[in-house]
Amino acid sequence: MSNTLLIKDKQLKLDKNGYLQELAGWDKAVAEALANKEGLALGSEHWELIHLLRNFHQQSGLIPSTRVLVKLIAKEFGEEKGKSAYLMSLFPDAPLKKICKIAGLPRPINCV
Repeated sequence: MSNTLLIKDKQLKLDKNGYLQELAGWDKAVAEALANKEGLALGSEHWELIHLLRNFHQQSGLIPSTRVLVKLIAKEFGEEKGKSAYLMSLFPDAPLKKICKIAGLPRPINCV
């Protein structure tokens, strides 16, 4: 069962877990709407991680594990941000799943 997300004049299909079915439909407005559905207001620190993960996926075709993502964040933005607690503070509960969803990426296969 899929549902949809209506943004401006675009109707985007979501899978049963709320992830975009067509990744090419993603843009900033879509991210804002998906974040809103998750109860999040996106700030600059959220966007840093969203763009980092989208770039990683674009270059590798993969979704990293949380551990790999934390290491990537540390490398890109410094050790103080490269901690699981930092991820949890921005994307509570299931950070990797939430970032992927908001970034328009597939659901991580290593997340339950």
